Amino acid sequence: MLFADIPGLPETKENLINAVKNNHLAHALLFHGPEGSASLTMALALSTYLFCQNPGEKDACGECSYCKRMEKLIVPDLNFAFPSISKDKEGDEDEKNNELANWRTFATEQPYGNMYDFIYFNGFEKKQLNISKGAAKKIIQSLSLMSFEGGYKVMMIWGVEYLHPSAANALLKIIEEPPAKTVFMLITSQPDQLMTTILSRTQKVMVRAFSDEEVKNHLVSSGKCEEKLAEQIAMLADGDLRTAYRLVNEVEDEQVSKIRNWFLLCYGKKLKDIFALADDFHKADKEAQKSTVLTGLNVLREIMLKNLSLETLLRTTGDDRGFIDKISGKVLDENHVLELYESFNQAHYHLERNGNAKMIFTDLSMKVLLSMAKTN
Repeated sequence: MLFADIPGLPETKENLINAVKNNHLAHALLFHGPEGSASLTMALALSTYLFCQNPGEKDACGECSYCKRMEKLIVPDLNFAFPSISKDKEGDEDEKNNELANWRTFATEQPYGNMYDFIYFNGFEKKQLNISKGAAKKIIQSLSLMSFEGGYKVMMIWGVEYLHPSAANALLKIIEEPPAKTVFMLITSQPDQLMTTILSRTQKVMVRAFSDEEVKNHLVSSGKCEEKLAEQIAMLADGDLRTAYRLVNEVEDEQVSKIRNWFLLCYGKKLKDIFALADDFHKADKEAQKSTVLTGLNVLREIMLKNLSLETLLRTTGDDRGFIDKISGKVLDENHVLELYESFNQAHYHLERNGNAKMIFTDLSMKVLLSMAKTN
């Protein structure tokens, strides 16, 4: 992974490279940002730059043996820790090697994936995950050894919020005082769940969400879709590259059209059709359900901007823009949009935690229906 492989974010890349050049790189970095951000890829690109034999002014060379091995994440001095199934006994070496191989495959194939993707990728559904005290001891043991090739050693902990308290406590000393040329890179999308003792020992690297322009340009330049579709996807993804990738093969006009038709059924109080939609929603997979709710949130955002006369900030175009114009104000005023925005956020939260999708959708539909009735 090179810095050039990451869309945009020039300020973060420049800060990290300057820290290396000026010998100001902290020995423990916490990469954190929203889901679908470049938290993991930025850490991987920095690792490549540290290992590179011929680093340039703005990136690793991409040609030396280290850079080539980093493409497959097989540099001996690059160590990984990540959440795994809680076990009564530590697994054998073959099992651990398989877990590491699976992690490398996941990180290279889904570098913007979240914990749900990781769980699904490994078949860990309905199983308790953590980074155990045994894993912490393994980290300490591996870092106590000399560097294989005389340069940096990197300890990358992905999903650091899954550190068991006993594991976190075991790592405090080595994070604060690691061996020479050892860099900890902790990666999370939920820094608020970390122990204060861990937070206080790291330098924070906030990785912002991608801009719409960065998402659009990346989708077009990488050949994933045409510019018009890329614009629609960038609007719906709202800075989340994971969501953008997932939406590439979908027809986004249909996605927004579903929200439009759903809202119109609520406006017309067509309960039979609404309940039928709830059945369809329940049958869809979890990611499709969350995508529908997120699209609804984006539609509500557009309605709010229209209500506030901030048309220059609107992202929708064509028929979608016409729908926003019609439903704003008279159908949904700003107060009811704010209430619905909160309700959609709660629905997304409950879907993340495996709530009953049919009940969630039905409840959300009733709230949309009532909000429209109150306005009228």
